[in-house]
Amino acid sequence: MKQTKKFTWVSLILALSLLVMTACGNNADKNGNDGKTDDQGAATGKAGEIYFLNFKPEIASVYEKIAKDYEAETGVKVKVVTAASGTYETTLRTEIAKSEAPTIFQINGPIGYETWKDYSLDLKDTQLYKSLSDPSLAVTSGEGVYGIPYVVEGYGIIYNNAIMSKYLALTDKAVPYTSMEEINNFDKLKAVVEDMTAKKDTLGISGVFASTSLAAGEQWRWQTHLANLPLFYEFADNKEFDNTVLAGLGTDEIKFSYGENFKNIFDLYINNSATKSTLLGSKSVADSMAEFALGKAAMVQNGNWAWSQINDVQGNTVAAEDIKFLPIYTGVAGEEKQGLAIGTENYLAINSKVSAEKQQASIAFLEWLFSSEKGKKYVTEELGFIAPFSTFGENEMPSDPLAKEVMNWMNKDVTSVAWTFAAFPSEEFKNVFGDALLQYAQGNMDWATVTTTVQDAWKKEKAK
Repeated sequence: MKQTKKFTWVSLILALSLLVMTACGNNADKNGNDGKTDDQGAATGKAGEIYFLNFKPEIASVYEKIAKDYEAETGVKVKVVTAASGTYETTLRTEIAKSEAPTIFQINGPIGYETWKDYSLDLKDTQLYKSLSDPSLAVTSGEGVYGIPYVVEGYGIIYNNAIMSKYLALTDKAVPYTSMEEINNFDKLKAVVEDMTAKKDTLGISGVFASTSLAAGEQWRWQTHLANLPLFYEFADNKEFDNTVLAGLGTDEIKFSYGENFKNIFDLYINNSATKSTLLGSKSVADSMAEFALGKAAMVQNGNWAWSQINDVQGNTVAAEDIKFLPIYTGVAGEEKQGLAIGTENYLAINSKVSAEKQQASIAFLEWLFSSEKGKKYVTEELGFIAPFSTFGENEMPSDPLAKEVMNWMNKDVTSVAWTFAAFPSEEFKNVFGDALLQYAQGNMDWATVTTTVQDAWKKEKAK
C-alpha cells in the first residue's frame, strides 16, 4: 500500500512538471520571445491559414497576387481582406472580435498602439524588426516593439510637367518664371495657378487642380494630409518637445494658429478646380486621379502611392517622365526650404490573441515579403513601396516615377514636413474637420466657424 501511494505521488509530480514545462513553452511562443528561426533568420511556424487585414484599397489586387504566390510556395494560405476607404478602424474592431480574427493588422503609430496594445505582439526578437534600416521608426513601449513600419511615403502636389512646360513656354503668361524650379513658395504658386486658370482653354485643361474630393469617406487628403501642414508648424513652435508628434500628443487644445495658411492653399484648390466648389461633395479620390490621368487637370494633391491610380486609368495621357512633385506651399515664412511631407503611418502588428502557430506563420510571411527575392520584387515593382529595410539594395528600390520623386526630394537641401497627423486625437476629429471643409466649400460656413469647429473638435476628442 505504501509503495502504491509512493508511485502515485511520484507519477503525479512528474505529470505536473510536464504540464508546467509545456505551459511555459506555450507562453514563450505567445509572447513572441522564443520563436524559432530557420537558417535565414525567418520565423518558422506551421499554420493552415493566416489573415491579413489590408489598409490600402488601391493595392488590394497586388496583395491578392502575393497571397496566391506565397501559398503556392509554402502551402500557407493568406486570406486578404481589404477595408473600404476611411473604415479601417471600424472594420478592424469588427473583425478582431471574430473567432477567425486577423493575424496581421495595421496600427496608426503610437496612438494606434494605445488602442490596440492588448492585441499587439512583441516583435523585438524577430528578423523583421532587426532588418529595419532605422529601428527608431518602430512603435515601441518599454522594452517591447509592437509596430513595424513597412514603407516610407511622401505626399505633396503632383504635377504634369508636360502641361506645366506648355504653360511656362507661353509668351503671354503673366509670370516671369520659365522653370518649375523657380516655384518655391505660395505667392509664386498662386500667381502661376491663377494665370493658368485664365488660360485653361489654351492649355486644354478643365482646371488647374483636379477635384477636391469631399464626398463622405473621401476627405482624407484634406482633413489628414493637408491638415498636417498647419498643425506641424503650430507644434513646431512648441519648444518643450523634441518633435511635432510628441508636441501634438501633449496638446489638449490647439490654436489653429496657421489656419489662414491652410485656407490659402485650400482656396487655391477649390477656386481653380476642374469642378465647381459647390459640387465637390460628390467627388471621390478616384474621380480626382482620373481627371489628372486624362490630362483634364495639371495638378493634384496626393502621395507616391497614387502612381497606380494614374497609370491604370484607361486612356491615361500622362507619361511617367512627366510626373513630378511640388511641396504644398501655404505662405509660411521660410517655406522656400520646405520639402515634401515624408513619413509613415503604416505599421504592421501581429495579433497576440491568436495561436502561437498563427503568430509565427504571420511573421514568416512578412519576413518572406521583405527579404526573399520574389517578395522584394513585389514590394518594389508592384506595391511600389520605399521599404525601410536593410534587406533592400540600391537597385531594389521602386521604379515608379512618384517614388523616385520622393527619393529625389529627400536628397535635396530642404526640410521634410513630419507626419504630425499621427498625433491627431481620433478619426472623429478628422471627420468633423472634413465635414466643416465641405460646408465651407459649398458656401454654408465661413472660415471663422471652420476655425472654431476644428478647435472645439480637438478639445472634445482629447477630453475623451
